[in-house]
Amino acid sequence: MHEVKNKSEIVYIKQACGVVADLLLYLREITKPGITTKWLDTKAEEFIRKRGSIPAFKNYNGFPSSICTSVNAEVIHGIPSSYRLREGDILSIDVGVKKSGYYGDAAVTLPVGQVQPKLLKLLSITEEALYAGIENACNSNHISDISKAIQDTVEKGGFSVVRDFVGHGVGRKLHEEPPIPNYKTPGRGPLLVSGMTLAIEPMVNMGSYEVIIKKDNWTVVTKDGEPSAHFEHTVLVGENGPEILTMN
Repeated sequence: MHEVKNKSEIVYIKQACGVVADLLLYLREITKPGITTKWLDTKAEEFIRKRGSIPAFKNYNGFPSSICTSVNAEVIHGIPSSYRLREGDILSIDVGVKKSGYYGDAAVTLPVGQVQPKLLKLLSITEEALYAGIENACNSNHISDISKAIQDTVEKGGFSVVRDFVGHGVGRKLHEEPPIPNYKTPGRGPLLVSGMTLAIEPMVNMGSYEVIIKKDNWTVVTKDGEPSAHFEHTVLVGENGPEILTMN
């Protein structure tokens, strides 16, 4: 059962998403070689709370931090730590915010200093795939239209789409129906209707799509140790097309 939001709920979701968008812009500005991912997490929580909001990830199913920080071969759900970012790393930052009882969710993968051209291509194709998916988040389309657009973009770029984790509805809860695979599955999936709010989030690996979970039971890494990128926006299926809510 997918969740359709009314106009007043959408106003609240937009407020939460606005905090997410501003936070990611702030984290982009302060991410550089030499800082720890734990320091970023502290700064993120301070930012969220100053905006009268709550870090949606903190204590969610036991997750210990306010943001997810996934470095290089880490795909998603990386726990901020004493790791100091190095020149040439790539860092995926996933942010969730709760404000006035509603949620926003977004992610970005950043180059740390100067990075290899192949990594820049990975980031570029993953972000391109996100926007290809968003373009298909239209009234009367199906989830499969989003999934196909993402997978086609990724594979045309020479990379692979993670299959073990998918996008999701978001709004009243952090994770809602429907699941949004980033790859083609049998059937067309649920019909998209105006008022749905979706977290569309391609996770793209340089090598194989296979992933494993580390011993911390959170951090997802590529099985072959190759780098991975992750981009995400919360999107409203609007009357006149998709509207990105987590964009400045």
